[in-house]
Order: sequence, then structure tokens, then C-alpha cells
Amino acid sequence: MEKVAQRCIVCEMERSDGIAICEQFICQRCEQEMVNTDVQDEKYPFFIHQMRRIWLRKDA
Repeated sequence: MEKVAQRCIVCEMERSDGIAICEQFICQRCEQEMVNTDVQDEKYPFFIHQMRRIWLRKDA
């Protein structure tokens, strides 16, 4: 079975490996980076902002 590329809601790149949350795709690379990012890291607020887009699209 061939995997279809989808646009990641975090990095906005077309990728085929990842997960879906509320029908929104997160690539494996972003998922791993988010899981391993400390809350004190400067990139943490970026991930929070991108993840909020999932809820905004869900409620739209």
C-alpha cells in the first residue's frame, strides 16, 4: 500500500509519514521534535501556535 503525501499542519511540508489529530496531519519529524522540546525552549510557543490551528479548523 502506497502512502499518500499530506501537508503537515506544523511545518507545512508535504510528507507521507506522520499522524492525524482531528483529521489534521502532523509529519513524523515535527511530532518527534515537539515531543522532545522542553517547555523552556524558544521553539515551544511556535508549536503551541501551530497546534491551536487544529482546534480552529475543527471548530470552523
